[in-house]
Amino acid sequence: MGKFVITTRKNGEYQFNLKANNGQTILSSEGYTAKTSCENGIASVKKNAQDDARFERKNSSNGKSYFNLKATNGQIIGTSEMYESASGRDNGIKSVKENAPNAITDDQT
Repeated sequence: MGKFVITTRKNGEYQFNLKANNGQTILSSEGYTAKTSCENGIASVKKNAQDDARFERKNSSNGKSYFNLKATNGQIIGTSEMYESASGRDNGIKSVKENAPNAITDDQT
């Protein structure tokens, strides 16, 4: 089972990463000024991860693939790492769908 890890950035903002069973980060959030907002972001990932339409598949200028997970209002809740291929990116999306709904939260702040 995956887990959401909440940490504090050097600038004091809160951030979460969704990690797969193997410990690899599969989705990272933006920085939040309040921990409550960060926790709400996790809840939003859990809610939206099952809807394939919420995943925005992208290619960077250097040819690598990545994705954003968006909320119903269009706001980006999380961004993936860069993948060498579109198939790698699609596997990352599959991993978010599998891990996010039942992931525990590990608050390291």
